[in-house]
Amino acid sequence: MSLIEARDLKKTYHAGDVEVQALKGLSFEIEPASFVSFVGPSGSGKTTLLNLVGCLDKPTSGSLHVAGTEVASLGRADGATFRGNNIGFVFQDFNLIPVLTVAENVEYPLMMIDCCSGRERRERVAGLLEAVGMSDQAKKFPGQISGGQKQRVAVARALAGNPRLVLADEPTANLDHETAFMVIDLMKSLKEKRETTFLFSTHDPKIVEEAEIVYTIEDGLLKGFEDRRNGNG
Repeated sequence: MSLIEARDLKKTYHAGDVEVQALKGLSFEIEPASFVSFVGPSGSGKTTLLNLVGCLDKPTSGSLHVAGTEVASLGRADGATFRGNNIGFVFQDFNLIPVLTVAENVEYPLMMIDCCSGRERRERVAGLLEAVGMSDQAKKFPGQISGGQKQRVAVARALAGNPRLVLADEPTANLDHETAFMVIDLMKSLKEKRETTFLFSTHDPKIVEEAEIVYTIEDGLLKGFEDRRNGNG
């Protein structure tokens, strides 16, 4: 069963009298435990697609199933609940809360979904920080750590709720070459260990090189597909 299934997915925005077709009929399927990259130039529709999959926006038409749920039909409250239980997010600017420590940032989404006791939250946070190599930075604040360390914390936070899917929007854009490779390797390792699907929007060749599956988007349309696991292109 596919983790994500899109059929003729379209998204149109209106700014006054101007109509912008961000997505023009995308159809694709993504299996569980995949490492997938959607690539294309700025304005091609990559971020719009991630927002739809992440229940942050709704398509104008078409169908979109995530983890067996038609997410386009979810109301705001149900969408937020579904997102909290199934999806993690990693952003290019990290989006850490500056007044919370590293550990508190990772714990925060667990508090929002109220999924476990305080002791269980702390144990889960400790395990995640160990997994991303940030245990020794747990009590520091975001302003006291490097960009690469912030992204490691962001990855740990994305995984806090044990999501089936992690969405990453240009996650290496603010990282140097060496740090970007370290973060990508970390994500690949966590994908293997946790069988989590990672879905990226990027034009970073570092991520494209490491992706198992690559979709190319141009002007709101799918222009290419490559499955490197079995040699299909």
